[in-house]
Amino acid sequence: MNIGLLARIEAKPEYADQVQGLLQSALQLAREEEHTVTWFAFRESESTFGVFDTFENEEGRTGHLQGRIAAALMEAAPTMLASPPDIRPVDLLAVKLP
Repeated sequence: MNIGLLARIEAKPEYADQVQGLLQSALQLAREEEHTVTWFAFRESESTFGVFDTFENEEGRTGHLQGRIAAALMEAAPTMLASPPDIRPVDLLAVKLP
């Protein structure tokens, strides 16, 4: 695994619990993605969330961006998010896993 995505998600305050639920339920979708190596959803503050995931290659990253998790997030964006998700590709420089 040498590439990833880092997404920052800002929920409208009244939808923060629903965004949390959306991300928690997305774990099963991430498990079903053959080319997603690791997937983490996290909360930074009351209404700020994030996702970090890794892939072996660009095809895996592109496939993830075109997959069901991204579609669900974009579908929720107009109603539940304060702004569109900020999704950035990243290159991994060093990794420690168990």
